[in-house]
Amino acid sequence: QVQLVESGGGLVQAGGSLRLSCAGAGLTVDTYVMAWFRQAPGKEREFVATISWSGDSIAYADSVKGRFTISIDNAKNTVPLQMNSLKPEDTAVYYCAGGVIRGATMPHQYAYWGQGTQVTVSS
Repeated sequence: QVQLVESGGGLVQAGGSLRLSCAGAGLTVDTYVMAWFRQAPGKEREFVATISWSGDSIAYADSVKGRFTISIDNAKNTVPLQMNSLKPEDTAVYYCAGGVIRGATMPHQYAYWGQGTQVTVSS
């Protein structure tokens, strides 16, 4: 079974940066695309960014475009999410997900999920 593990969350001041990473055994075999979602208390899980393992399909939510960068680390088979210019509204639990639909932006389109990592941005 695919097991995803997120790391890199923490507390940061507004304007700061964090780098999240998603790792898991068998991802390149069982998935075609990877994504990051986030969920704040009382809100629905929302799309952040997605990337295909080939790197030829990338998409971002408008709210993070220009500030966040999703990529593929081929040497480590991990999916980093570089988050710059963080805002208090970025505060949420961030989840890594794996699926088979290129460019998918809805949670139900992803079958594999990590446990989540907390990102808190103070004002």
